Amino acid sequence: MAKQADFLFELGQIETLARQQTRIHALDPRAKLLTALLFIVAVMSFPSGSLSGIVPFLLYPVVMAGAAEIPTGFLLKRLGVALPFLLFIGLFNPIFDREIVMHIGAIPISGGWVSFCSIVLRGVLTIAAAIILVATTGWYGVCMAFERIGVPRLFVVQLLLVYRYLFVLLEEAAQMTRARALRSFSGKGLGINIWGTLIGHLLLRTIARAERIHLAMFSRGFDGEIRLVRQNAFQWNDILFFLGWGGLFLVFRMYNLSLLFGNFLTQFRL
Repeated sequence: MAKQADFLFELGQIETLARQQTRIHALDPRAKLLTALLFIVAVMSFPSGSLSGIVPFLLYPVVMAGAAEIPTGFLLKRLGVALPFLLFIGLFNPIFDREIVMHIGAIPISGGWVSFCSIVLRGVLTIAAAIILVATTGWYGVCMAFERIGVPRLFVVQLLLVYRYLFVLLEEAAQMTRARALRSFSGKGLGINIWGTLIGHLLLRTIARAERIHLAMFSRGFDGEIRLVRQNAFQWNDILFFLGWGGLFLVFRMYNLSLLFGNFLTQFRL
């Protein structure tokens, strides 16, 4: 039950961050969504053997997190959850690709280690961009932005309801876990053999709860359109935000700034 409560708290914390009053939060959700998508496409377009070219893209999450006043610990904690999966994806690259492609001092570096670091860095950057997007816009704002850029409404409503029903599912699971703990004495009823029954009852309870929510939504006039209290309109600062970051991403993608900067420094080496 503690894990479920922690997860609910974390989801609520993201929505709390999304209600802050900063210049990033005030931007139109479409501008932030399109910029984040462009950032992800630019980062993922690099080949697996490229590492130095990706490093300048760290500027985007660092600047965005600082301008939006997103706590560093909050961001690092969520990145830490995804890090083991990223490490597992590139785990075997150093084993199968042992060709030496560079040296750091006297230490030889194989292509497998370069591709491994590239996979991890790209994963961290894209996940950080997604977290910052939700933490500065809110999930409802992201769904509204998807709808306004032309994504089918059916798909957007499904995203919205999946997010909303996470709270329902966790609330029902917390109630069942609490009831089981109160009825268990001397460790009885806490074994793994009871989990199948609990999952089945959880499914039935969430379906019944979802039907009640569905009827409540229709009785209150829900028609599938996402409406926010704060109405946004595309303005010049939104256009400048998108074009500015988009132009910077284009420069980062076309030119290896890390390599150019390194070559510039080596000119002054004694």
